[in-house]
Amino acid sequence: MFNKAKLKFDDIFENRLPIDEVKEYLIELYERGEDAAEIAAAASAMREHLIPLEVHYDLKEKLIDVVGTGGDKSNSFNVSSTVAILLTACGCFVAKHGNRSVTSKSGSADMLDSLGINLNLETSKQIIMLEDTGFVFMFAQNHHPAMKYIMPIRKSIPHRTIFNILGPLTNPANVTKHLLGVFDKSFINKMASALELLDTKRSMVVSSADKMDEISISDITYATSIYNGKLEDFVIDPQNLGFKLQDKASIVGGDADHNAQITRDILGNKEKGAKLDIVLLNTAAALVVDEKARDLQEGIEIARDAIQSGRAKEKLEHLVRVSKLLTQD
Repeated sequence: MFNKAKLKFDDIFENRLPIDEVKEYLIELYERGEDAAEIAAAASAMREHLIPLEVHYDLKEKLIDVVGTGGDKSNSFNVSSTVAILLTACGCFVAKHGNRSVTSKSGSADMLDSLGINLNLETSKQIIMLEDTGFVFMFAQNHHPAMKYIMPIRKSIPHRTIFNILGPLTNPANVTKHLLGVFDKSFINKMASALELLDTKRSMVVSSADKMDEISISDITYATSIYNGKLEDFVIDPQNLGFKLQDKASIVGGDADHNAQITRDILGNKEKGAKLDIVLLNTAAALVVDEKARDLQEGIEIARDAIQSGRAKEKLEHLVRVSKLLTQD
């Protein structure tokens, strides 16, 4: 199944097929449900047709991405982008892959831009940014030129396609560690198995019972870890980690400027409620994936200390400063 699908997607990315045939194939996949091999094959083909971020092997081994598929319609603030910045303050190297808004008022690129981080660095400067700060944002539209053949077809289909779930699997830095959120529990094991087929080093795929592509602060979250080729299913309950369940409305965000201020407040130790809690939970999970924390409880304390000590606020200021200096070079 993998090889057959890989050849098909190679043809799609190289624009060798009639539009109607591609459209029919994408609809067929959606209606019967994509399996893990097909998802991995599509991601593999997409990886071969992107503009890569060529980082040194020693640095590549350290990289992690925190990303969701989107489509959960939760209208939350930019949780994963806030987590990404906090992770760098905890000593991680984050290569974040994202785009502007598609299903929400503020995509990751919109919010980071509003924070003052320059997103349009050429690849050589992206590498400098990553080496100097521990963080880089790779704007999807700048790294996936072959998508120009596919976007018109996607727009002509009234429902999601496989391309809605490929972004987290097609990081231009070829990241091998992920905290990956999906919009529906049924996709957890599919995406986990796809990551395993794509030679992930260590990852965690999550989807909450209240349909978030994050670890929720309002309900339990279903999760699958992938490590050394082994998949393990488990449940994350915020109450077992010292948090009270909060109403989902308490993490609703707004436009890019509004969400940027939420992120500043969290990283600046001004936010003490549900928005902080959900960031701590997701940061803790990423720290476990990155082997910086032994378990979620330790990860929560590491993340909390990075905020309370002022390191998180300083890291955000550092990212803004370096990205602007690189723009001037």
